[in-house]
Amino acid sequence: MKEQQGWCIVYSCCKKPYGCEPEPYIGRSLVQAQSQEPFESPWKPRAFVILEESTKRPMWHPRLRGAGKMSYIHITEENIDKEHICCAMSGKQSLAKKEWLKQRFNEGLVFYRSEERGKCFIEYIPAENAWVPIDADGWIYINCLWVAGSLKGHGHSGNLLSECIRDAKEQGCKGICILSAEGRKREFLADPKFLSYKGFEVADVSDCGINLMALSFKENAELPKFKECAKHPAVDEDGFVLYYTDQCPFTYYWVPRVRQTAEEHNIPFKTIHITDKETAQRTPAPVTTYALFRDGQFLTQGIQSDKKFLALAGL
Repeated sequence: MKEQQGWCIVYSCCKKPYGCEPEPYIGRSLVQAQSQEPFESPWKPRAFVILEESTKRPMWHPRLRGAGKMSYIHITEENIDKEHICCAMSGKQSLAKKEWLKQRFNEGLVFYRSEERGKCFIEYIPAENAWVPIDADGWIYINCLWVAGSLKGHGHSGNLLSECIRDAKEQGCKGICILSAEGRKREFLADPKFLSYKGFEVADVSDCGINLMALSFKENAELPKFKECAKHPAVDEDGFVLYYTDQCPFTYYWVPRVRQTAEEHNIPFKTIHITDKETAQRTPAPVTTYALFRDGQFLTQGIQSDKKFLALAGL
């Protein structure tokens, strides 16, 4: 590998040339190229880089612009106000999402994003505190693993997932789990083919076609499962009923617009804003960030624009 001149890209390190001795509190790399002191807490702010196994130096990806540094920033309560969070670059929708994240950090939520600006991040939390109706005590639940646009195809999904696995194992968890679905039902959900390739298996299936997939670390560990309300999603109301949270920043923008559109066209439309974990964990759908029903039946977890909503309504 050709010698590279530059500066350390781990944020907790001072600015010294590559090859410097890192500070003892720097987060370890995925390949554990350098053994550091253990973190005082699993939620301590940290960042990580991918290192070359042979040189123990940061990897430079040949296909990425701007030198292609495969480095990731740990978003914490201390830096969230000054860092962008990938899925919401700016504006009030970003503030709503950030406020939601701030309230979750003490519950063990972890958020990593690529140093490259774009949609490339992972967000995960102990399943006991996840805003989904599942039984998965002792597991880690991945809220979102999203890599899009020009950042796709460079190994970021695998890197972020590997860090989540390393973190979960360090905490002594049973494994990690995530929602997935096939084809058109996959909007905002993980790709089951990618997960299967990484060793995940289907732990449970909802009637609406959404799967709960799991990667177990312990032999014979009981797999996570949906609660009955998520396994058989339904509501006892006519018209459109929407459950949503502030976990996804796009709900802040689109829910009021769809509500206004429904009023203008005299379409029955009820919204239920989920604002606490307990309510989320008994929501009658496997997805709580956005769950749209019509005449009692689950329609989609895909966030609707006003035009898409009118198409669903047949107008």
